[in-house]
Amino acid sequence: MTNENEKKKEYLSRYRDAVMEEKRLEEDIKIFRINKISPSMSYDDMPHGSSQTDLSDYVAKLDEKISRCIRKKKECIEVYADIRNRIEQIENNDERDVLTYRYMRLTPQKKYRSWEQICCDMGMEWAQVHRTHAKALKNFSIKIQDDTQ
Repeated sequence: MTNENEKKKEYLSRYRDAVMEEKRLEEDIKIFRINKISPSMSYDDMPHGSSQTDLSDYVAKLDEKISRCIRKKKECIEVYADIRNRIEQIENNDERDVLTYRYMRLTPQKKYRSWEQICCDMGMEWAQVHRTHAKALKNFSIKIQDDTQ
């Protein structure tokens, strides 16, 4: 059971990873768009052959990068939508809440909430929150692949 719970925790942790990846991709897209609007120019007084295709190639490459980032961002959104849906399938409100607080309500530093903060948020004692978390993991369903196959 412990191994199964560890796999469930690892699966739930993908939410945090997906959120962080999405934020990074948003920043990348923003930078790509800024660069697309104002590509850097070189002013060195040396003659250079230039053509319109240089800018076209640059724009095409940036468009490709932006498209790749957007596809990746969609994948991240799918990951945390799946996790959210699986948590919502748990019947017990306290169990849903503890998983939501622990794995989905991240701190501003993109870290998990502390158990103490979850206790305050839920109005429960520390031991009760941990028992609820254990029950929630038991009732949380994911398809766990057998590593021996």
